[in-house]
Amino acid sequence: MTTAVLVGPDADGLGDALEDVGVTVTRVGDVATRPDLEEAGILDADLLVVTDVEEATTIPIATDLNPDVRAVVYDRAALPEFVSAQTDLAVDPELLGPADVAEALVED
Repeated sequence: MTTAVLVGPDADGLGDALEDVGVTVTRVGDVATRPDLEEAGILDADLLVVTDVEEATTIPIATDLNPDVRAVVYDRAALPEFVSAQTDLAVDPELLGPADVAEALVED
């Protein structure tokens, strides 16, 4: 079973779409600290989903805790360059809907 930690407000519904395709999603509020990520299960998670690029600093924290986690950003704003190398996928919700992204993430 695929597990994901979702950070951010998720106005576009990617968390729900992931749950619809069988992913277990743990949601962290708009601000995620290292202890928040640990409590949410990032150590064993398959995916880190960030829905607000303002929270992009969680990506290096999560990948430090779990080098195998796939980092996904789902936001309309541009991804900060300092996390681009640690991000596996960045998608603009205007280009792909949440159901398509969720299906693609479980197919990989």
